Amino acid sequence: MTKRNQDFSKDILSLIRSSVSPAVLSERLQDFHENDLAEVLRELSTAERSRLYRILESGMLADVFEYLEEEETVQYLEEMDVKKAAAILSKMETDALADVLKQIDKEKRKLLIQLLDEQVRKDIEMIRSFDEDEIGSRMTTNCIVIRENLTVKQAMSELVSQAADNDNISTIFAVTDRGEFYGALDLKDLITARQDHPMEELIVTSYPYVYGTEQIDDCMERLKDYSEDSIPVLDDDNRFLGVITSAGIIDLVDDEMGEDYAKLAGLTAEEDLKEPLFESMKKRMPWLIVLLGLGMVVSSVVGMFEKVVTCLPIIMCFQSLILDMAGNVGTQSLAVTIRVLMDETLTGRQKAELVLKEMRIGLCNGGLLGILSFVLIGLYIFLFKGKTLVFAYAVSGCIGLSLLLAMLVSSAVGTCIPLFFKKVGVDPAVASGPLITTMNDLVAVITYYGMSWIFLIEMFHLAG
Repeated sequence: MTKRNQDFSKDILSLIRSSVSPAVLSERLQDFHENDLAEVLRELSTAERSRLYRILESGMLADVFEYLEEEETVQYLEEMDVKKAAAILSKMETDALADVLKQIDKEKRKLLIQLLDEQVRKDIEMIRSFDEDEIGSRMTTNCIVIRENLTVKQAMSELVSQAADNDNISTIFAVTDRGEFYGALDLKDLITARQDHPMEELIVTSYPYVYGTEQIDDCMERLKDYSEDSIPVLDDDNRFLGVITSAGIIDLVDDEMGEDYAKLAGLTAEEDLKEPLFESMKKRMPWLIVLLGLGMVVSSVVGMFEKVVTCLPIIMCFQSLILDMAGNVGTQSLAVTIRVLMDETLTGRQKAELVLKEMRIGLCNGGLLGILSFVLIGLYIFLFKGKTLVFAYAVSGCIGLSLLLAMLVSSAVGTCIPLFFKKVGVDPAVASGPLITTMNDLVAVITYYGMSWIFLIEMFHLAG
């Protein structure tokens, strides 16, 4: 049996560019996944897309647009009349709709909101009332909500009624007559229950929830811990507002990882490919200025060891080896520490164990690489630099020992700096890769030239 080709783009393109009638085209496009249709939209001309806008229903286009980036959605909405755009937006998930509206200019956004369905407009206004860093700004109202005092038969009837407009039906949420969250029940349990079965036995009243005003960072771990399709979002009076879906949680985690990665790279925020040059410069410049200052400090420290370099010019050849290894080790420890610090329940004892573990790793790796450097660099100096065996291995011994100490200290620095930031209430990801690398450059320079001065010049009186 031959493998099937899972790339449907060519099939979709051929179908769209064929001479089939609009009705047939609309029907046959429904056989493809919305993500595949979204991919094809990018390859179509403006005229071909305009034809699709006329043929496809607003609901189907809304499903397709949810697989696009917000900027692309805005671009395609600009290609159609405002009423069609509003009809599509009205069918989108409220959280995705809120994100798209942020990308539209103020005047057109105001007009589109006025043309949205009344209930959608109310939901959007509620979501937009939350700050961007609050979990309520990322919720959706696409869910089934019933009163807790219904019978099984009434609940089934309500489910069928609401399912026409809401496809997130795997979990059903129960509220009191005052709209307060009461609990949740599984769709399967409701379907298989007898009509005379008490609803109280189906509803889980200890179901997890979050408050809309909670900070996204604060409840991220809680959301990930529960393997639920949807987590309810409540207001301060425990009234049900909406849900955070599993897809929404994935988006939150992805955004958080993107922000942390940006910080580790020394950026003040994420960048994208289409971002203007000046905006990208603004995000990078603050850390670059800080690192420039730290780099000047490192250069000044090197200048303090001018006498060492004058007496032993050969040690300059191996400076980059010490600096690079120290920077690499520090960045590795930083990455491990940032990951561990995502656990908010970490105790002081566990943090101390983390520091000791990273230092032990640095010591062991430094010892092995130090011995390897001692042997190989000694041979290199003896064979290719024309130095005596004693001189060669005295220098390589100093390099190996410096490498050991630099890697040990760099492991500690890469672990302790993010722990310190966490302790004082600053995002530990701010202890970015470039910062750790520069700090470790300082450590490596002092270690390397300090050891060279003490052992090679003061103790062994080597020169040349």
